[in-house]
Amino acid sequence: MSASDNLIPVIVSDVVAVNDIIKRFEFRHLDGDALPAFSGGAHIVVEMHDGATRRKNAYSLMSSPFDRGAYAISVRRDDAGRGGSKFMHEHVKPGMKMNISPPVNLFALDHRAKKHLMIAGGIGITPFIAQMTQAHAMGAPFELHYTARSASQAAYMDHLKDRFGGNVVCYCDDDGGGLDLTALLADQPLGTHVYVCGPKGMINAVIETATNLGWPAAHIHFEHFLSPPVGQAFSVHLARAGIDVTVGAEQSLLEAIEASGTPVRSMCRGGACGHCETAIVHCDGELRHNDHWLDDDQKASQKFIMPCVSRFCGTRLELDL
Repeated sequence: MSASDNLIPVIVSDVVAVNDIIKRFEFRHLDGDALPAFSGGAHIVVEMHDGATRRKNAYSLMSSPFDRGAYAISVRRDDAGRGGSKFMHEHVKPGMKMNISPPVNLFALDHRAKKHLMIAGGIGITPFIAQMTQAHAMGAPFELHYTARSASQAAYMDHLKDRFGGNVVCYCDDDGGGLDLTALLADQPLGTHVYVCGPKGMINAVIETATNLGWPAAHIHFEHFLSPPVGQAFSVHLARAGIDVTVGAEQSLLEAIEASGTPVRSMCRGGACGHCETAIVHCDGELRHNDHWLDDDQKASQKFIMPCVSRFCGTRLELDL
């Protein structure tokens, strides 16, 4: 069962150009009903019908967890990607009917924390907007450190400074400012939890620095949803279904399996949660793993694949589906 099986019909109630590469989209229930409750850090899956191609992309909710009248997400355009963000930017308009999944949270605030230290890079700011709204309402201590390449690309930076004041510290590369992770992480009170979302290099740096400073692993939280990469088309055999499926160059293996009508569990669709882990019956070729879930030994064994983000190049791939 997938988190996106029970889709919610919505209408696009607003589209706002935040800057040259980011747009904000607001959704309301098609019937005017309240949308499902969520907590800061949650994401939804947005279903897109792009011609004959059906895409499902996960986006963090940035709207208030206390307002169930509407959901809001922000989408960064990536013209080198598979086309999902381009479709959102070019085709999604106010009044358009779409389907979204119920919210799922893999990046929730840990309420045992004495303080929430949030570190965001670029579009990784989105889950923190909802988290800060929640923490502020609860009276929980929090602090955001937000990095961006330039002030023009720092979505919501001014708004967050105005709203949360000294709880928000911003750094822009074009201003010569930089975040000193060691100094920041070394000077936190006991019981602090750190949360990071952004580019892979930033996430790895925060995890490594915190670990080296002796932070408990349970106090380090991160979210990194990967976009499935483009690549050469390939075929896969689904052993239990007894069918062959072709995976297009701009289609994920998961999307191709779903299009065949074969059920497969999924949740984040970005290589992070592990729900779509699938056993391999036979592999004659190269598995191109792109997930954060399988460890190096599991990837080398050629026994498992995460179809949401990974691909194949070779003679034959057979899955236990």
